[in-house]
Amino acid sequence: MFSKRSIRRRFLLQLIVASASLVLLFSSFLYLFIKQSIYDEKQAELISTAQNICTSKSLITAQQNNPDLLLGLNVELITLQKEENLLEFYVTAHKDKSTSLTLIYPFDFERSSYLRVSRDITATEHLLQKILRSIFLINAFGFVVIILYAIAFSKMLIAPVSALTRRLANMNEHLLRPIQVEHLPEEFEPLGETLNRLMGRIQNFVKYQKELFIGAAHELKTPLAVIKLKNQVTLIKKRSAEEYIEALRVTNQSVDEMNKIVANILNIGRQEGAQLEMPSEADIIQILKKWEGDFALLAHSENKTLQTKFEPESFSAFLQVTLLNQILQNFLQNALKFTPEGKTIIFQSYLDQTDIIIEVIDEGCGIDESVDLFAPFKRQGNKSGVGLGLFLAKSAAEAIGARISITNRTDGHDGTIARLILPSKLYCLLPLR
Repeated sequence: MFSKRSIRRRFLLQLIVASASLVLLFSSFLYLFIKQSIYDEKQAELISTAQNICTSKSLITAQQNNPDLLLGLNVELITLQKEENLLEFYVTAHKDKSTSLTLIYPFDFERSSYLRVSRDITATEHLLQKILRSIFLINAFGFVVIILYAIAFSKMLIAPVSALTRRLANMNEHLLRPIQVEHLPEEFEPLGETLNRLMGRIQNFVKYQKELFIGAAHELKTPLAVIKLKNQVTLIKKRSAEEYIEALRVTNQSVDEMNKIVANILNIGRQEGAQLEMPSEADIIQILKKWEGDFALLAHSENKTLQTKFEPESFSAFLQVTLLNQILQNFLQNALKFTPEGKTIIFQSYLDQTDIIIEVIDEGCGIDESVDLFAPFKRQGNKSGVGLGLFLAKSAAEAIGARISITNRTDGHDGTIARLILPSKLYCLLPLR
């Protein structure tokens, strides 16, 4: 019915063992309790009978006081060397399959005489056996009911997982539809949300990979065409040494452009390797201050100002620091590239409720927000570049569970706001010392 790796199989086996042990223990304790209660009652009757006999000093007088008490009773007067006030009970099984309960009760200490009072309890033993069989029969029926309920319950538990499995089995990288988490049980909502995020990343990966291949082919094709055309023109007729040098210079420029493209494509591979690094705990504010020190000098050398404001004082994160550095480096490089001389770049962080937001605000030319700037080889403005920086930044943000955005400023100044949002569920505030 179930394979060896089945969760339901392991669950049912464990439940069967646990239920069988529970039934056995419960039946045993219940039977022992009933048996002891009945035996206690029988022993009390024997003690009461022996006390009446000792008080009356006569079996006939004791019988007159309570005739029914002596029915099925066997009383003997014996002499034993025992301690005073010692009561002794024992059960005897006879050859005729009858059973009797015997009491040794002190009668006359001076003469070391004792009463041996016996009562036939065969009917009681038969009653106890019937009780024992009934207990095990009822518990066995209950055990079967528990197993049937467990089978139905386990099927109900794995129903959402089975539905998710069937849904995912019918998908491929070209047909990914989000899971309706509101239709899932509350316990499975985190799983559905995780799968939706994963499918979103797969969709972006497939989309951007196609654009990356097409863009790389296009970007490499242009400098190659320039090199070929220039060489063909050069070979048409004999030229001077200066003209050959100029042709080689143009060729080298085209080769440099191709090297930039290849280097950025290699960076994509390196970033995928960085995503496999083990996360480590780091103080986000300290990382921001490190980048502040590096880019403040670069901004000053280009007659630009880097203005910083970091809040809170410290913020602990558990993530791949390499990926965070790639995002910050891209934001700051773009801001420095597009900000004119004499202008200011704002580098800041602050808390939004419990999330931390990192922003790099420039005074550049702004962007066309209708264009997907995170797609590979997308460029805006009149500055040189391959167009893979924001593509790498978005991939890095998705890998660490963060979100990034590029929007135009709305405070009356030209420029853009590059924003990185680190979710609160991945981070926590460091205690101040």
